[in-house]
Formats: sequence, structure tokens, C-alpha cells
Amino acid sequence: MNTVMERRNQSIVTVPNGITELVRGSDLRLVGYVDPLVRSQDVMLDFAAIERIDAAGIAALIALYGSARNTGHSFRLCNVRKHVSEVLALVGLDHILVGCTADWNSPVRGVLARTAA
Repeated sequence: MNTVMERRNQSIVTVPNGITELVRGSDLRLVGYVDPLVRSQDVMLDFAAIERIDAAGIAALIALYGSARNTGHSFRLCNVRKHVSEVLALVGLDHILVGCTADWNSPVRGVLARTAA
């Protein structure tokens, strides 16, 4: 089940069911689901389910970020897995998109944790 939790004009949104990789093909499904939300409010996208991302996925995140900014809202990611975070860092988007990361080695997996930077 997809989840949207409201919090002071911000939604914490989970990735649509069945998407574990943000790659060509799944990118359009994510944009179609999240874009209407980022146009109307601030969105924190829970990225815990995403294990892999490619160029199409990065382009989708940039499009969502642009839609949010163009309408005066924010778009960030939380619970980003280490590998995905590393890919976002390689392309210089980690400091723009990643609001928090999950400590996947912690016994309480999925707890929001602030990044050190």
C-alpha cells in the first residue's frame, strides 16, 4: 500500500509498491505518482525501498525537484540506502536531494538519521 502522511503542509510519501529500482521504466511511474504532490505541497520521499538507481532515475528526481521548486515547494529524500546515496553523491545531488539517510547497520533499520554533512 502506498502511503502519504501529512505534516504541516508537507507529505512524507513512500515509493509506489513494487518499485525497488528507480531505473528506465519505473521512472515514469514514480514521476506520475509524486509530481502532483510536489506541485501542491512540500514532499519528503521515503526512499527505503530503492536499492538501485540509474540515469533515468536521476533524471526523474531532477524533474520532481524542478516541479517542486517551480511551484514554491521543496522535495527531499529520506531513508536513502548507502549505494543510492553514493550514486547521488557522484553526480552532485546528495546535498540537494538527501534530507536524511537510514543507518542500514543499525538494529532499528529505517529510523531517520541526519547526515553528517
